[in-house]
Amino acid sequence: MAHGLVERVRVLHLDSKNRLISDELMWEGTIDQSAVHVRELMRRGLELGSAALILVHNHPSGDPSPSRQDIALTREIATAGKPLGILVHDHVVIGSTGHASLRALGLI
Repeated sequence: MAHGLVERVRVLHLDSKNRLISDELMWEGTIDQSAVHVRELMRRGLELGSAALILVHNHPSGDPSPSRQDIALTREIATAGKPLGILVHDHVVIGSTGHASLRALGLI
């Protein structure tokens, strides 16, 4: 993902013991954005019986620093998942120079 030419968003669906249920490419976008639909993400999580999610996407620019949009979207997804019993463990941004974890940065 670090060297992708367009943004791709993957979702790791986890069970209640944090075991991987599914690793899915959910969206592909352009060089600087990808449309993520919270409703579709939650629907898929419910279909799979997910207890938790880890979001992963790349920044084709190479800079893994999360954008304001990344932070806001992650918080929106976490808020939507809470009443459904779906936790957001992390959102990892991949770039050619490394990666950034929103959880480790204290942003979620």
